[in-house]
Amino acid sequence: MQSEENIRKKRRKAIEQQDRTMGPMDMPFMLLVILLFSIGTIMMFSASYASAYTYQGSSTHFLVKQAAIGAAGIALMLVVSRFNYQQFRWMSVGAMAVALVSLVLVLFIGKEGGGATRWIYLGPISYQPSEVAKLAVIMCFSMLLSQKKEQLKKFKYGILPFGIILGMICVLMYFQPHLSGMILIVVVGAALMFIAGVNYKWFFGVGAAGAAGIWVIMNQMAHSSARLRIWKNPWIDPQGDGYQIIQSLYAVGSGGFLGVGIGKSRQKYLYIPEPQNDFVFAIVCEELGFIGACVVLALFALLIIRGYWIAVKARDKFGSLLVAGVTTLFAAQVFLNVAVVTNLLPTTGVSLPFFSYGGSSLLIQLVEMGIVLSVSRQIPASKSG
Repeated sequence: MQSEENIRKKRRKAIEQQDRTMGPMDMPFMLLVILLFSIGTIMMFSASYASAYTYQGSSTHFLVKQAAIGAAGIALMLVVSRFNYQQFRWMSVGAMAVALVSLVLVLFIGKEGGGATRWIYLGPISYQPSEVAKLAVIMCFSMLLSQKKEQLKKFKYGILPFGIILGMICVLMYFQPHLSGMILIVVVGAALMFIAGVNYKWFFGVGAAGAAGIWVIMNQMAHSSARLRIWKNPWIDPQGDGYQIIQSLYAVGSGGFLGVGIGKSRQKYLYIPEPQNDFVFAIVCEELGFIGACVVLALFALLIIRGYWIAVKARDKFGSLLVAGVTTLFAAQVFLNVAVVTNLLPTTGVSLPFFSYGGSSLLIQLVEMGIVLSVSRQIPASKSG
């Protein structure tokens, strides 16, 4: 009689050998991605109109670059969707190694901007190591958590190794500094551990300690403590640190019910600094109004719900954790960005997926969507309902 371990090995091997074109990708998910990217590109172009004109002398500067990278990203998404997602198991180790090396290198060769050093430039190509780290954590944690199973109840296997990985990444990002990236990585790592079934006693204990640590770090960082004060009352420094959020609130409020119309925003004209970046949702609210903003948020919600649906229906635990991690990261970014723009939370520097201008982040987001589609191709037919 075969042992349970041998049965698991044979089952795992059978899954890994399945044809990667086993089934069609999840069309609702893909169509939502393309729709959000299309709307996001239009709104980014509208938000960047004044900035593009003054920055390069051409109103299409940001549009052409974003659309080109987006087109390449969609092509890459379709390529990744054809992979047998089991291949991401061994890729996860390399991804984590690249992320850690990049996070170290950015401290020495990174380009400084806005008081932080977060970008590495390789000739005409640039990327943000924190974006690579987010994907690496999802892949690596999914691989490890899907293997440990019952051992996750023990602190030695279910908490300690993952805490060490998150700790190393957070320490490296602290020196950039990159608080928003730290928060996102901790959130997605903790979510994967929770979903995988670690011992909840240890989970909540270590989680409380981690939250306290982040709060201490926020108060130690000069720019973070200033953000906390501004969050409580932006009008204490309306021409300084509070300027951006005040202008954002003006944009959100002036949109009214139906908006002023696409391209007709007033706040983007030298009021909101670089509105095509983290505060693009303020322009969405101003130009599309309450109804348009709700439609955009509804599309985000549908994509997130569909992502979790795919995670629930995934063939195995590894695929389920992969999709849950990508979806949780996406949901956290959307929530944090919208919360910052509306001053529900302090400014964190989190971009809005598919809407905010940025090459490397957009490319990696579309790769992550490709991973979700790859998992969706192997949903058992009997469960696809």
